[in-house]
Amino acid sequence: MNSGMKSQEVSQSNNTGKGTAQVGSLLGSYPHRLDPKRRMTIPATLRSRMGMPEIVYVMPSLGGKKCLEVFHPQAFEMRLDELNKAALTDEAAADFVTMIGRVSETLDVDVQGRVRIGDALLQHIGVDRDVMIIGAVNRLQIWAAGNEPSLDEAFGKLAASARTIHF
Repeated sequence: MNSGMKSQEVSQSNNTGKGTAQVGSLLGSYPHRLDPKRRMTIPATLRSRMGMPEIVYVMPSLGGKKCLEVFHPQAFEMRLDELNKAALTDEAAADFVTMIGRVSETLDVDVQGRVRIGDALLQHIGVDRDVMIIGAVNRLQIWAAGNEPSLDEAFGKLAASARTIHF
């Protein structure tokens, strides 16, 4: 594990009964080409930082970005736990769970770290064959290659974004 990156131990049931897994910050950019069966391999470094999950969750970005976001189970289920607390009569929550159920997927991660994202989600972000996987701290972002933020944009906006969120 990279000593420059802070990680936290979390109690996580990842469908294997293994108990605790190391989950750390997800960082870096990884170009990738979908295989002939349209599977994407999650880089081993990122899988390890995600606690070697057997499943991941994928959904369109809610932040207005033209990308998909991939969550390890513990991170996504923590968000779903908040939804479970909403009253069944809460109309906004009911609408949200319907929409998230419609456009999100639970993906099995095979022993080689491959996932098969559904065609509708890949089409939504304009993926043909090539993608850019970006580690976004607590999740992965999947961009159609060429649509991801450029390095110049990332370098240029980093300091201003950090100030805005008081990083």
